[in-house]
Amino acid sequence: MEKVTLKDFIKRWDLEYLTPGLDPMEFEITVPEVNRPALQLAGFYEYFDHTRVQIMGNGEYYYLAQFTEQAVLERYEGLFRAAKGSMPVIVFCRGLRPADEVCRLAEQYRIPLVMTGRKTGEFSSELILWLKKRLAPTIRTHGVLVDVFGIGVMITGDSGIGKSEAALELVKRGHRLVADDAVDIRKISDERLVGSSPAMIKDLLELRGIGIIDVKMMYGIGAVSDSADIDMVIHLEEWDKSKEYERFGSATKTIEFLGNRVERYDMPLRPGRNLAIIVETAAMNHRMKKMGYDAGGDLIDRISAQFEKNE
Repeated sequence: MEKVTLKDFIKRWDLEYLTPGLDPMEFEITVPEVNRPALQLAGFYEYFDHTRVQIMGNGEYYYLAQFTEQAVLERYEGLFRAAKGSMPVIVFCRGLRPADEVCRLAEQYRIPLVMTGRKTGEFSSELILWLKKRLAPTIRTHGVLVDVFGIGVMITGDSGIGKSEAALELVKRGHRLVADDAVDIRKISDERLVGSSPAMIKDLLELRGIGIIDVKMMYGIGAVSDSADIDMVIHLEEWDKSKEYERFGSATKTIEFLGNRVERYDMPLRPGRNLAIIVETAAMNHRMKKMGYDAGGDLIDRISAQFEKNE
C-alpha cells in the first residue's frame, strides 16, 4: 500500500507542527481524500471516515467558538475518541490556532495537529490532487516514455529493437524524454495514467554500443521531463509478412495498465523507416482524433459516398 509519512507531509506543505510530543515519523497518510469534521464536532459520528486527513476551517473553528472552554474540549475529545487511534492528522487552515489545552488533549489521544495560513478551500483542493498522485496505485513496466507535442507516447517492444534510439532522435527534434528502459505508471484516476522514471535512472538513456548518456547534461534541461500522461502506446516489432497491419486506423487496439485502457499502435520496422518522424506523426494524428477528426474514417466515408454515387 502506498503511503506518505507525516514528516514528508509537513515538509511538503510547510506546516507548523502543534503536537511536538508526538513523533511525526510514526504517522502515515494512506487515503487520498480529506474530510471536514463539522458534523462530528456536532456529535454525529456515523459514517465518519477518520482515516482521512481532517481539515479545520472557519466554519468548524467558529462553530466551536460559541461554546465554553470546557464544552469545546469535550467536543474535541469526542472527535479524538471516534478516531480510534487511526486519524493521520488534523490541519487547521487560515492560521486558526487551537488552544494549548486542545493540543495537549490531542497528544494524549495520539492525534497530530498542524497549522497553515492558507485558505481552506484552496488548500483542500491542492492537497487532494497531491495525495491522489502520491498514493496512486503504481506499477513498473519495460519501455520508453517521451513527451511528443504534449502527448505522452510510451514506446514498447523487445530489447534491442530501437526504443532508446527512437527516443534520442525525438529529443534531438525538440521533444522531451521522461523515462528510458523502465517506466513507473501511476493510476491518478479511471481516466488518467501518469508515467515517470525510477529515481535511479532518471534522465539517463542507454544506447547499445555506446553505453549510458545523461540526456539533461548533454541536451539541456528542456530535453527532459519529470512525468507525462500516458496517452498512447507505440509497440515496435520486426516486420512480419504474414501479419496484417492496420492501414486505415479504424480498428483501434488498446492495452491495459492498472485497469485503464490506452490506445496501442503496432509499428512494424523495416530498414529505412524514419521512426522518429513516424512517432511524431502518430502523436499528432492521435491529437487530431481526440479533437474529432479521423483521416482514415474520412477516407472510408469518401469511398462509401463514391460507391453510392456509382450505384
